[in-house]
Amino acid sequence: MSNEAQRERAARLAQLHRGPKILVLPNAWDVASARIFELAGFAAIGTTSGGIANSHGYPEPQRIPREEMLAAVAQIARAVALPLSADIEAGYGSSPSAIAETARATIEAGAVGINLEDSPGIGASPLMEIAGQQDRIRAVRETAAKMDIPILINARTDVYLRAVGEASSRFDNVVARAHAYRQAGADSSFVPGVADLDLIRQLARAIEGPLNVLVQAGMPPTSELEKLGVARVSLGSGPMRAAMGLVRRIARELLDSGTYTSILEGAIPYAELNQILGS
Repeated sequence: MSNEAQRERAARLAQLHRGPKILVLPNAWDVASARIFELAGFAAIGTTSGGIANSHGYPEPQRIPREEMLAAVAQIARAVALPLSADIEAGYGSSPSAIAETARATIEAGAVGINLEDSPGIGASPLMEIAGQQDRIRAVRETAAKMDIPILINARTDVYLRAVGEASSRFDNVVARAHAYRQAGADSSFVPGVADLDLIRQLARAIEGPLNVLVQAGMPPTSELEKLGVARVSLGSGPMRAAMGLVRRIARELLDSGTYTSILEGAIPYAELNQILGS
C-alpha cells in the first residue's frame, strides 16, 4: 500500500468517527474473518488483540510477542481495502520510546488507527498513571507526524472493565482520564465494561470527542447507542470466541452423537470461501 493510499484510509476512518451514523466496527482475527466483514458491507474493520493472540496460542493480556501481533495486522491490512484499526493492547512496552516503536511498526503494517489501553498488563497495577499514559499517547502522535501518515488514536481506559476503585468514583475517573488523553493527542475515548443506558448517556455527554463502547451482555442495539451519543461500537474478541464456541459444539456433537448438524448448518460453501479469499 502506498503512503497516499494509507493517508486516504486514515482520512476515511477519521470521518467515520464524526457521524452522523454510529461506526459499527467488527473485529477480525485473521484474513478470512476480515474479508467476510468487508464483503458484509462494514465501513471499516478493527483487529482484536485477544482473537489474534488466542488463535496464535497465547492468552491475554500482552503474552503474544509484538512481532507476531503486527504480522497478523499486516496480513489483514494487505487483504482488505477498508480502513483498519489495530488493537495494540498497552503497546508492548512501558516507556514512550517502546510505544513509539510499536506505533511505527503498526503504521508500517498498514493500520490507520490504534487502540492503546491504560491497563499495563501482567503483574502490575490495574491502571497506569495518567501522566505516564499521556506521554505514551504523545509518543504515538509524534511518531505518526514524523512518518507523515495520520493515525487515529483510540485511547482506552479500563476503569469500568477492571472495576478500579469505589463504584462511586469510576465515572469521574473515566472522564478525567478521557480528557487527559485527548489533551495528549488521542482522537477518541474507548470505555469498555459499560452497558447501562443511563451511564452510557452520561459518559457521551461528559466526554469530549467520540465515545467508543464494547459490545457485552445487556448492551442496547446499535440504533439505541447512536441515540445515546455513542460514536463507535466495537465487537472485540466476541466474534472469534463465538466461532470457537461453534467449534466446541461441533466437537461435542461428533463425540456425543456422531452426527454433523453443527458443522453443516450455516457453513460457508467451500468454493465460496475460496472465492472470498481469492478475489
